Amino acid sequence: MQLDLNLLTVLDALLQEGSVMGAAERLRLSSPAVSRTLGRLRTVTGDDILVRTGHSMTPTPFALAVRDDVHRLVREARGVLLPSRELNLAELERVFTIQCHDALATALGPVLVGRVQEQAPGVQLRLLAERSVDTDDLRHGRIDLELGGDRPDLPEFRSQTLGHDSLVVAMRPGHPCADGLDLHTYAAQPHVLVSRRGRLTAPIDAVLAREGLDRRVVASVATLSLALQIAARSDVLVTSTDVLCRPISEAFGLITRPLPVHFPAAEINCNWHQRYDSDPAHAWLRDQVQACLSEVLAR
Repeated sequence: MQLDLNLLTVLDALLQEGSVMGAAERLRLSSPAVSRTLGRLRTVTGDDILVRTGHSMTPTPFALAVRDDVHRLVREARGVLLPSRELNLAELERVFTIQCHDALATALGPVLVGRVQEQAPGVQLRLLAERSVDTDDLRHGRIDLELGGDRPDLPEFRSQTLGHDSLVVAMRPGHPCADGLDLHTYAAQPHVLVSRRGRLTAPIDAVLAREGLDRRVVASVATLSLALQIAARSDVLVTSTDVLCRPISEAFGLITRPLPVHFPAAEINCNWHQRYDSDPAHAWLRDQVQACLSEVLAR
């Protein structure tokens, strides 16, 4: 049986107003249009719905019996099709999953968790490490936000650049280059790279190649924490972002020096799937990430 659910809207108005004219005014339709719909309702239900009694109309026993159910169904349908966009943070209960590399999680996590708990105590955060390979987690909703230097190029994804962080060179305090570091000295030292895919080269190598230089990469590791731990116990250099790597480098007692060549600051991007564009809670989360990262980078 194929039903026109618009009939329920007109039926609800007729039963609330008790007249064709009143229902027409409520629905902003013409009286003839509502009269035609009343005729269709009578055909579908096999009931007169409203009958004339003098100068007014009286609902039938069937109409009285279904009036509350019809009103509830129309109200629920409107709630489905026109959901509230007001966000009550005090009552929000939701789990958000954010994926990023360990330096970003270490720098951003404490600020973000504190800010979220202060505003929405019912929200839980999951901070996950980067995978060694690309996945469909963002597409399928297994993660809400992906933070890092990459930007997805498919139209179903959204991306916002949240900030930039310049590159520095981390080393132990007693390193031979602690007092000065030029490009030739930088290239001559052993290096540890941070790469979730295990790459043994990075964009800085193209800059060195243009100067006729080649650096020696002794290891590639998945996390900045491990790279800096190696640097704390040897003479390797680790090239990383300045502000974001600071909490980990300070924890290992390392020092940093400016990169001895001009190189663009690293982008920090926030990526999400377009399904969350109009989700008020997700938009709120993105705003909190932006505010917290701005706070961290301003230090």
